[in-house]
Amino acid sequence: MYINTGYLNHSHKDFKDKSRPLIVGSCGTYRLSQHPKMPTYRPRGRLDYQIIYISSGLVHFHFDNPENETIIPAGHIVLFRPKELQKYEFYGKDKTQIYWLHFTGSDVKNTLRKYGFTDNKRVFNVGTSLEYEQVFKRIITELQRCQDNYEEMLMLLLRHLLIIFNRKITTEHVIRNEFLDSQMDTAITYFNANYNRAINVEEYASSIGMSISWFIRSFRKYTGNTPVQFLTALRMTNAQVLLETTSYSINEIAGIVGYNNPLYFSRLFHKQKDVLLLNTEPEIHNKKTKAGANAPALSGYLSF
Repeated sequence: MYINTGYLNHSHKDFKDKSRPLIVGSCGTYRLSQHPKMPTYRPRGRLDYQIIYISSGLVHFHFDNPENETIIPAGHIVLFRPKELQKYEFYGKDKTQIYWLHFTGSDVKNTLRKYGFTDNKRVFNVGTSLEYEQVFKRIITELQRCQDNYEEMLMLLLRHLLIIFNRKITTEHVIRNEFLDSQMDTAITYFNANYNRAINVEEYASSIGMSISWFIRSFRKYTGNTPVQFLTALRMTNAQVLLETTSYSINEIAGIVGYNNPLYFSRLFHKQKDVLLLNTEPEIHNKKTKAGANAPALSGYLSF
């Protein structure tokens, strides 16, 4: 059996505290391998809230009535609210590992609702993720070390945990091809690193053994955009930063973000950013191009 825990102020006392919006009271992990059984029974529940994340194996819960049994597998979290019956056990034969966290505060109900934890539900499918475990481990470490401002850090980590749970709760669960996802991640990394160069999407698709149609379809499914839309948005975002924070000319900015034709860049920027181009006082706003009078003026802009 493996156990690692941390408690606020090193106190094991169950408590309710509304002095702050969110307060983490304790956090820990248990892992069974050879130990036969790990039972918990609290007929009157606790004063605080508890989240149990099952990272592997199975846990046997008895909701509302000790005689009822619901077996919850890995990839789920169970939320216990104050004063709810808590009866559950897990077994070494199932190689179960759980992470648990107790918390209280003046704004717990609203926070849970905000992040998708509805009042009438206690079991949530969030899948398994190393990111969850990393956040739990950080919370345990903060509770054990009690460094400066650790209570505030605990609140931030709890919010972080609830947010990443929420992203899974609100996302439609589909079976993903892990290899294909990895290829799309690699493509995104490549596009981010080389967006200011001439990228031939068809050649890139061929280089990873995909047809152009399959690559575009897969990329759009993964990101919500086609490769060209993704690259254009990336270029326009960085162009806007340069326009707002530097004195580079339009010609220079166009070249920096990967466009050889400043006129095309100007029109594309206008379309992508949905802005109104305005001529304002030249000495303050006008970015004069070095190409002369024929170069496009992108003087200033107002967002609608």
